[in-house]
Amino acid sequence: QLQLVESGGGLVQPGGSLRLSCAASGFTLDEYAIGWFRQAPGKEREGVSCISSRGGSTNYLDSVKGRFTISRDNAKNTVYLQMNSLKPEDTAIYYCAAWVARNPFRRCVLGRENGIDYWGKGTLVTVSS
Repeated sequence: QLQLVESGGGLVQPGGSLRLSCAASGFTLDEYAIGWFRQAPGKEREGVSCISSRGGSTNYLDSVKGRFTISRDNAKNTVYLQMNSLKPEDTAIYYCAAWVARNPFRRCVLGRENGIDYWGKGTLVTVSS
C-alpha cells in the first residue's frame, strides 16, 4: 500500500529540539516534492517547510526560519524536519505530504495543498514546560 508515515513527535520544553521523520512505502520518495504542514487547535492548517524533488531547493514559513531545517535521505526513502529552539506556538499536529512537481527543480510552493498525491496521518508535537 502506498503511504507516508510520520514519527518523532512528542512533548518537549520550550527551547528544546525534535526531529520529525516522514517515511514512504510503496513508492520512490525522491521522485516527489515533500512538504511539512501543521495544524494547531482552532487554527487553519499551514505550510511549514518544503523541499523540491530535484536540486535541494527549500522553502520555510517565516516564523520557523532559522529554527527548522528540512532534509531528505533518498537511500532511506525518508524526509526529515529538524526543529530547534521550539516555542509553545509550535504546538500542533505535523503532517507530511508528497506531490509530483511540474518542474522538479523549481522552488516548492509553501502551503499549497491542491495537487498533493499523498498525505501522512500526522504526529503530535507539544511544546510546554
